[in-house]
Amino acid sequence: MNGKSAETIRINEIFGPTIQGEGALIGQPTVFVRTGGCDYRCSWCDTLHAVDSEYRHLWQSMSPQEIWQEVSSLTAGNPLVVSLSGGNPAIQPLGPLIDIGHDHGYRFALETQGSIAKDWFSKLDVLTLSPKPPSSQMQTDWSKFDACLNAAGDSPDIALKIVVFDDEDYEYARDAAARYPELPLYLQPGNHTPPPPDALDAPIDIEGITTRLDWLTTKVVQDKWFNATVLPQLHVLIWGNKRGV
Repeated sequence: MNGKSAETIRINEIFGPTIQGEGALIGQPTVFVRTGGCDYRCSWCDTLHAVDSEYRHLWQSMSPQEIWQEVSSLTAGNPLVVSLSGGNPAIQPLGPLIDIGHDHGYRFALETQGSIAKDWFSKLDVLTLSPKPPSSQMQTDWSKFDACLNAAGDSPDIALKIVVFDDEDYEYARDAAARYPELPLYLQPGNHTPPPPDALDAPIDIEGITTRLDWLTTKVVQDKWFNATVLPQLHVLIWGNKRGV
């Protein structure tokens, strides 16, 4: 697999090593491969630069081998976790990249809303399914979500992660958890201040985020919802909305 011979992948940015800021792998050393393009337009999206076609000029078409060379250079050959994110990375043909990385001892984690199923999900080490709650102004198609689970099979570790902004989102999360009681569940308070797509270091409302974290934690404990794990966006608390960390 050389040059452009393989199907290319739309890349918004590749960066790291840094730490994973959320979900099942929070705190772990990670390199991020962020793809361009998404089938959703969430009202509070914090990565519009990787979603909206208005920013397509910022994306690059790269072969799996070209992406791998960048990842390998950033990690100096140390086999870290590679996080495949977006946008919706499920749009892209990521199977060959995963194969290359596995040959070198790397692990691959992917987060997607569960709207597009791909057969290469079964090659992942960790799959985080993050259906979008009512505050996103998107609708969840649970049949497509189930198709993602079926595509993954028993191969990757699968977790459910839901962003919560308000009581309606909270009830959505309760319903989703009841649908999939076998999946580990992570709840994340929403970021009050998603950055402008072209901002490199937009300010954040720390007080607002911590207030929502306190509200969500208190609600989960009061409801005795003890199989839910509440986590902040660690990277936002450390670096704000700065990109590339």
